[in-house]
Amino acid sequence: MAELGFDADPRIVDPTAGDESCVVSQNPASAQPIAGVKLQSAAEYDDLVQSAVAAQSYWRRLPAPRRGEVVRLIGNAMRERKATLGELVSIETGKIRAEGEGEIQECIDIADFAVGLSRQLYGLTIHSERPQHRMYEQWHPLGTIGIITAFNFPAAVWAWNAMLAAVCGDAMIWKPSLQSPLVAVAMTRLVHDVMRDQDVFQPNGVDPSDIFGLIIGSDDEVGDAMINDRRLPLISATGSCRMGRVVGQAVASRLGRCLLELGGNNAIIVMPDADMDLTVRGVLFGAVGTAGQRCTTTRRLICHREIVDTLTDRLIGAYKQVTIGNPLDPKTLMGPLINQRAVDEMHAALLRAEEEGCSVLCGGVDGIERFADAPGHFVEPTIVRVPAGADPLVARDETFAPILYVYEFDELDDAIALHNAVSQGLSSAIFTNGVRAAERFLCVDGSDCGIANVNIGTSGAEIGGAFGGEKDTGGGRESGSDAWKAYMRRQTCTINWGTDLPLAQGIEFASR
Repeated sequence: MAELGFDADPRIVDPTAGDESCVVSQNPASAQPIAGVKLQSAAEYDDLVQSAVAAQSYWRRLPAPRRGEVVRLIGNAMRERKATLGELVSIETGKIRAEGEGEIQECIDIADFAVGLSRQLYGLTIHSERPQHRMYEQWHPLGTIGIITAFNFPAAVWAWNAMLAAVCGDAMIWKPSLQSPLVAVAMTRLVHDVMRDQDVFQPNGVDPSDIFGLIIGSDDEVGDAMINDRRLPLISATGSCRMGRVVGQAVASRLGRCLLELGGNNAIIVMPDADMDLTVRGVLFGAVGTAGQRCTTTRRLICHREIVDTLTDRLIGAYKQVTIGNPLDPKTLMGPLINQRAVDEMHAALLRAEEEGCSVLCGGVDGIERFADAPGHFVEPTIVRVPAGADPLVARDETFAPILYVYEFDELDDAIALHNAVSQGLSSAIFTNGVRAAERFLCVDGSDCGIANVNIGTSGAEIGGAFGGEKDTGGGRESGSDAWKAYMRRQTCTINWGTDLPLAQGIEFASR
């Protein structure tokens, strides 16, 4: 904590002081407070936006490669503190150490990606239908944007947005989850240290760190102000589908832009010719990694009838080998859920599953109760068998916990129909050694998700590919490909270098 500068940060307070003006960050592995973080008001939010907008007016004038150089230095600063920041992610969210450090590596990777992108913000040259005219498209910075993130990726999702927005010439206001505010404070302090070392603004007196604003506030006061703020032309929000509807409606009412990354109810289809070793490994990480608290977590396993029993037995054996405990212990494979509410929601979902005729094969309510008297919010990963031909309603909801529902099918078309029957459309996968099954899954009437994989699981996206999904997942795209365009505005330009003034579409218009 001292290494990250928290001891000298005025936002960090004693979590046991009972101060109602602060939020307490809790270690989910021990259920003990880590630190308190002062909540900010709507007035402080307004001041922060004013500063960001003022700084952005200078930032946007810097050549994009110069902005990329600053982002390169930010990426290097994250490299230097990868282990420390990764440990903080583990302590505050319950991720195992490998995943905590992996999240910071993802921040570094997107910074590297953004540096290259800063020299590739390409427009198009367009042939005009009018003689002696030239047309082209160019891209300008959008402005100051809002970023709202969830607890489960407290650093990476911010970085996906922040690094791209920065090279595109935008300032930003970041509102993190109140369940993981310390990671946000640490990441922002690191970035501010880099920015204050840069002589990037003229005239002097504008603080470069205002490009990366951070607001720790409640949804009712600060969150509502953000989504209704016309000074923020784009709101990028990651969270539940319910939250996304609130954000989307508010931003749409002021004709702003939304980039929504919402829930996922991801499935893997397993064909009879699949490599079973590969399948078990892919399903295990997809369903158990991050204790089932990823939007890309594998929640449904749709198995061909010929291999469903064999695969299920192997998965039960693999689940029994999962070490549950202290996320900082290198032997641990699954840490805790984020809080007691998450445990209660998993408990309720399992009771619903049994009421709807499903059978718990391992874990379950008993697996929750085994940790009831222990500190922390631990559960056992659970496999639930769905009766043949059934599609329980509980499995159509996204429970943010390690529950895997196992279905069986006879024909691939039926499996794809079952796969696509949920409201969310984020990530999907098929395990098969057959090219026809793979291509059928990837064709236009195959998977309806934004991400479709063959012989890898649903979890673990790379920054080089655009990340996001369809339907109730929100339709947004972050990270690779042309996702940078969300952070810029497009302008079409026409230059007449001749002496005549022909009109488009051959229109003749002349005064007598």
